[in-house]
Amino acid sequence: MFGTVIGSFADKCGRRNNGIIYGILYGCSCITKHFASMEILMIGRFLGGIATSILYSAFESWVVYEHIKSSLIQRGFPENLLGTVFSHAALGNSLIAIVSGVLAQKAADVFGYVAPFDVSLMVLLVMCVFIFQTWPENYGDEKAPIRETFTKAIETIKTDVNVLCLGLVQSLFEGSMYTFVLEWTPALSQATSEPIPQGYIFAGFMVATMIGSSAFKLFTKTHKPEDFMRYVLLVAAACLAVPVVVPNSAPLIFIAFLVFEMCVGVFWPAMGTLRGIYVPEETRSTTINLFRVPLNLVVIFILLQVRQIFGN
Repeated sequence: MFGTVIGSFADKCGRRNNGIIYGILYGCSCITKHFASMEILMIGRFLGGIATSILYSAFESWVVYEHIKSSLIQRGFPENLLGTVFSHAALGNSLIAIVSGVLAQKAADVFGYVAPFDVSLMVLLVMCVFIFQTWPENYGDEKAPIRETFTKAIETIKTDVNVLCLGLVQSLFEGSMYTFVLEWTPALSQATSEPIPQGYIFAGFMVATMIGSSAFKLFTKTHKPEDFMRYVLLVAAACLAVPVVVPNSAPLIFIAFLVFEMCVGVFWPAMGTLRGIYVPEETRSTTINLFRVPLNLVVIFILLQVRQIFGN
């Protein structure tokens, strides 16, 4: 929740600067993994939470601003390029997730369980140098005080029904995604007596997400995201209902989960595109971070329910 405030500084202090701060904070979080101290590890998680808020707002805000700037400067600049960028980003994220999983396992096997965090630290350092050397800075409303920026963002959410609906859809769908992350393993494990190959299943999920991000590009050639996302969300809801309806059919549950991950692959670029259209530029990072407040509340509620069910 505290990360919501820090992440919102991007509008005033600069999206490029916030991207570098993200790398520093998450790098510090990685370093804390070397200490066998609950207090230090908790500080690391605190820093990681703040960094995550920056990750989900500052980078997207920077891309959208640069897209708008390029559209104004260059005549004939393709308007649908923003959706393509987000589609490629979702595809790249899935590829990187697969590669990172393999590298992390190799590092852990050779150097121990903390080694993957050291590899992550090196990647973050490279990212910070790359951003510092190549990215131009851009802002929201850099002259407005932080309090005024929050006030404007809240007022936008209250008065613009499109922004309000966008925030609700984002919070609720991402809440379902976090539920999925927590529950896909027990759902599949309880549906079969055989041990499940979690590594292969995760790789399958990533491939499904890649297919979804590629499908987004095809959909946007003939339809707007506003038109097809309602059906994507409906299919996603139906997929998550499968373990409830047929809890003992592992193949059906696995297929449903694959289709759900395809919907996730469509969701990420679609929401990025819609936020680029509807969220005001001057408070973009702040508004995106405010969307995460109800999401965090949903996740806390889910975790409490899981704790009650399993008793720890």
